[in-house]
Amino acid sequence: MPRPRPRRVDKDAVFGAAVCELLGRRWSPEQVSHELTVRFADQPQRRLCPESIYQAIYDPDTALTRPAKHSLRSHRRRRRRRAQGLERRGRLTQMTMIDQRPSHVEDREEAGHWEGDLIMGSGNQSAIGTLVERQARFVMLVHLPRSEGYGLTPHVKNGPALGGYGAEAMRDALTARISTLPEQLRRSLTWDRGKELSQHARLKLDTGIDVYFADPHSPWQRGTNENTNGLLRQYFPKGTDLARWSAEDLDAVAEALNTRPRKTLGWKTPAEALDEQLRSIEQAGVATTG
Repeated sequence: MPRPRPRRVDKDAVFGAAVCELLGRRWSPEQVSHELTVRFADQPQRRLCPESIYQAIYDPDTALTRPAKHSLRSHRRRRRRRAQGLERRGRLTQMTMIDQRPSHVEDREEAGHWEGDLIMGSGNQSAIGTLVERQARFVMLVHLPRSEGYGLTPHVKNGPALGGYGAEAMRDALTARISTLPEQLRRSLTWDRGKELSQHARLKLDTGIDVYFADPHSPWQRGTNENTNGLLRQYFPKGTDLARWSAEDLDAVAEALNTRPRKTLGWKTPAEALDEQLRSIEQAGVATTG
């Protein structure tokens, strides 16, 4: 039996204030679809599946095609299958690999386990650090300003990293960011094999967080972070200079992601999920000391 086609969108009815508002806030069609069921609970005709919204966005006859497409993170003119990129690699020593990570981390049974990575700017001369908590999907962005002397001397292969994400600068930036978390939320960090984390032992000593490394060519082992980096490309497109954004700009983007409802969280936001984690930890602590 053939699958029913998604219902064609009535442009006058659906591309109204609600849909424009949500797409303007860079919500995905799936998030918009769920929100329509909440806002228009008594109007079934305004309940659209995500595919219907995608089709309407890419419909050449739709008046709002261009602004709607601009709201999507891909900014593509037409739909296509996503291609997987290659994971950056670097040589590190004394690594604790992901197969030594406790099993309860994989099961997301405990708060405080993070995945991290870099998103790179044009020419790999700028970067932003990304941290996402596995259970709540809460995002923190790490500002990595270029080092003193950048642009004054020619780039030297294997020379000092002036783009802001050298090993020492990365350790300092991550230490400052992770240290803002309660101790109970500093349990582990899983990173790829980039050489920017070659000072992982010092990072563990300074913050108390256990550091694990994914296997080569295995981005799915940090799937939560990979997905988050895809979301972030909506704000920080490939091929742009990431040093143009300030720490305040990064905080604003993180807040936007942390206040979006997520299907995997039962349509709670990451901020709400993290608050629940913290309350649960506090209540457990009171019960233990009581």
